[in-house]
Amino acid sequence: MQPYRIRTETPADYRAVETLTREAFWNVYRPGCLEHYVLHQFRSQPDFVPELDLVMEAEGALIGHVMYVRSAIQTDDGRTLPIMTFGPISIAPKWKRQGYGTVLLRHSMELAREMGAGALAITGNLGFYGKSGFVVAKTRGIRYADDPDADYFLVAELEPGFLTGVSGTYRDPAGYFVDETEADQFDASFPPKEKLKLPGQIF
Repeated sequence: MQPYRIRTETPADYRAVETLTREAFWNVYRPGCLEHYVLHQFRSQPDFVPELDLVMEAEGALIGHVMYVRSAIQTDDGRTLPIMTFGPISIAPKWKRQGYGTVLLRHSMELAREMGAGALAITGNLGFYGKSGFVVAKTRGIRYADDPDADYFLVAELEPGFLTGVSGTYRDPAGYFVDETEADQFDASFPPKEKLKLPGQIF
């Protein structure tokens, strides 16, 4: 692993980070991607956590990015339990599968813990996130509103015992949902890339 630095994103990074995110997710989950537009929009959302908007640098270039937003579990006993979520977490293609994503994730999780987040929720691959303490949320009594039986909806406690005795439902923050027509218009400001329908895509 090459030497790296993790720091807070600045406005001067925005376009480079959006380009990085576009490269990281293009044709992965769908033909093209929406992730770069999601983060572009989310920076102006009230739930956005600027202290946890982080970039990773190596060899003088941006190689990774993650951002966090505030979210909540609606508990079955009527409470709103504040937690956080994050994503998209992006690693430039040439730097993938070298451990940088795990490093960035764990660094950001520790910062979230220091800021007082008791738990995190994320939709993602247990094979990746499980190495950093995430478990399938339904095994802890937390249901994903869009798919209550989802094996890909995960939670991790940052404060031990934070989710003990908790059951409830989680919904993604509103900012994660974007208009695909607007996303296409935004994407048109980047260099053209071919959208491909590939095996393994979920949309």
